[in-house]
Parts: sequence; structure tokens; C-alpha cells
Amino acid sequence: MYAIVRCGGRQQKVSVGDVLQVDRVAGEVGSTVKLPTVLVVNDGDVTTEPGRYTVSAEILGEIKGPKIHILKYKSKTGYKKRQGHRQRYTQVKITGIDKA
Repeated sequence: MYAIVRCGGRQQKVSVGDVLQVDRVAGEVGSTVKLPTVLVVNDGDVTTEPGRYTVSAEILGEIKGPKIHILKYKSKTGYKKRQGHRQRYTQVKITGIDKA
């Protein structure tokens, strides 16, 4: 059994026991969150009804993504600008896909 969940503007395929990175979710380490389902496949039976299944996940902690370097440059004017960015993610473990 697996489900397609929507979290942070993206959709990801998950099954029980998977560990994945989602955009920051409010909550403490060890607490559980519910992720909205888009599609659930159970032994070939596809369900697209929202609210029929719930996906629960446990928060494992926060991590940072890779560093992104941003460089802006204009020739002949002496303009240079350098920036960096690291996106913060929450690492969650899928604990169950249950009927509501």
C-alpha cells in the first residue's frame, strides 16, 4: 500500500516506514502530524477521494538542504553581488496509512 501526499506545494509517493524531507512543519521532535492525501493505492484499488484515508507521520528533526550560491554581475559597471541560501526542511517518518 502506498499513498501520494501533498506537503509544501509538492506531491510525494510514500509508504509506511519511509523517511522523507518536507518543507518546515510546526511541531516538536517526536510529535505526529497528518499529511493530506491525494491518491491511495491498496492492492490495485485506487482511491482518489479526499479525506477517506489519513497519512500520519512522526517528526524526526530539522535538517538543512544544500547550499545554493547566487552571483549577480554586470560588466563594465563594477557591480557584483554575492548571496547564499540553505533551505530548512523537516525530516518525517511515515507511521501509518489508515482509513478515516
